[in-house]
Amino acid sequence: MTTTDMTNRAAERGQYRRPATSERSAEGSAKGAPGGRVSVAVYAEDLILQTGMVHQLRLRPELELIAEAEADRAQVSLVVVDMVDEPTIQLLHRLQRNTATRTGLVVGFFESGALQTMIECGVAAVLRRGEADQDSLVHLVTAMANGEGVLPGDLLGKLLDHVSSLQRTVLDPRGLSLSTLTTREAEMIKLVSEGFDTAEIAQKTSYSERTVKNVLHEVATRLELRNRAHAVGYAMRHGLI
Repeated sequence: MTTTDMTNRAAERGQYRRPATSERSAEGSAKGAPGGRVSVAVYAEDLILQTGMVHQLRLRPELELIAEAEADRAQVSLVVVDMVDEPTIQLLHRLQRNTATRTGLVVGFFESGALQTMIECGVAAVLRRGEADQDSLVHLVTAMANGEGVLPGDLLGKLLDHVSSLQRTVLDPRGLSLSTLTTREAEMIKLVSEGFDTAEIAQKTSYSERTVKNVLHEVATRLELRNRAHAVGYAMRHGLI
């Protein structure tokens, strides 16, 4: 279903409304609002949520509610719902395809299983509706525009637990990590950074010298690095060792 279809059927199906002409400013551009303000498109599942959110945001000079025709080019898309259900997931997936726009979620009830869905849909920030006063909404939007993420403390804890579990149960048994280097690759590059040559690395890691050379060559080729010194510099800059 297209966004237009979703908008037109909002009243009868509880789907998502964009700002009506009377609700939004006539100004605003796609890639940034006048005076450095953040351009925001609001998607709400009913008229009451839409009206309340627009009322909160349109009074703030830091923000610009942009026209419906420009909504797909907003800096921030703000999705306002009671809970993360199937129509919400469909909308989040559609917004995810627009890499120029970051998506935030203002939600009434956040089920435990919704955390995985949020990650898969590329949501950058979450705020509970009970905590969504004007200042917190502005903080959420401006943080996303600056490339930051925002999560309630309990969800952040769950996210960290989720990542830790993923590393422990899925990646570690395969010698992989969440970084661009495998555990073995990171270990060898760390030894290179400490001044060890190929023979010494082979001895310390219990691999053959040929394997050490192949591993380091694979890293350099995959990451387009010129030599071992470049590989060490890359790994250190990105916090991989």
